[in-house]
Amino acid sequence: MTVGQAPGALRTAPTGKSRNLKRPLVYVLLSLGLLIMSAPFLWMAVSSFKTTSELSASPPVWIPTEWTLDNFRELLDKLDLPLYFMNSVIVAVLVTVSNLVFCSMLGYALAKLRFVGRNKIFGVVLGALMVPGNLMLLPLFVLMSKLKLIDSYAGLVLPFAAGAFGVFLMRQFMQSIPDELLEAARMDGAGEWYIFWRIVMPLVKPALATLSIFTFLGSWNNFVWPLIATNDPDKYTLPVALATFATDPNKAGGSNGMLMAGAFLVVLPVLVLFIALQRHFTQGIATAGMK
Repeated sequence: MTVGQAPGALRTAPTGKSRNLKRPLVYVLLSLGLLIMSAPFLWMAVSSFKTTSELSASPPVWIPTEWTLDNFRELLDKLDLPLYFMNSVIVAVLVTVSNLVFCSMLGYALAKLRFVGRNKIFGVVLGALMVPGNLMLLPLFVLMSKLKLIDSYAGLVLPFAAGAFGVFLMRQFMQSIPDELLEAARMDGAGEWYIFWRIVMPLVKPALATLSIFTFLGSWNNFVWPLIATNDPDKYTLPVALATFATDPNKAGGSNGMLMAGAFLVVLPVLVLFIALQRHFTQGIATAGMK
């Protein structure tokens, strides 16, 4: 080692051979983690096509020897699945669309507009992120009851029409848009409404895709609020209907096959949405991480 040379300078960079040896190991570890995480979902999906004897077999049977749709047929016979499925679709879509619109508007105002109290409003948004959601259930129920919105789509949608996380996400993403671009549009005579819809919104598609997935997933799987806010079975969402069905011995009758089929139908729309928006979702997460 020469004079003035740091001890760490003797360390050589990893060779191509060592990198080639590490890469398969990383793939093996990632594949193992993926298998562990997806095992419950795979078990549920495969079990929905099993017969009753295979569901109760010991040791467990992973791959059914006889694939059957009897669990889905029996579930459709005993449960008004299209009604509850449509209720969930209506609520989840309305909540998602409203969040995309309102969270984008507020995020744009907090990121690009200058007005008195802007930082205080953003502080309120950050504070709302720290409040547990279950803490707001009782005030929300009292408010919806006073407005006579119990047992209605409005009562299921309005409390979640805009979320603090969505505002925070859109605000952070919109800050990356150059101010010079917006100033140039203003100098050309464009109004804020035109700038927001025609310039800003096309530039934040990855963030919109990310927000849509998170919002749709949260609304679709929401169980506690629809259970509290609905007394009429015709307004039940799919998770509430399946939970009520599972605890009714006169309907489910301990049939694990029907419950697996119902759980698979609950997960399927979210899985399809994620696959459809996967490219935008990963881009949005990666870009938001650099803000």
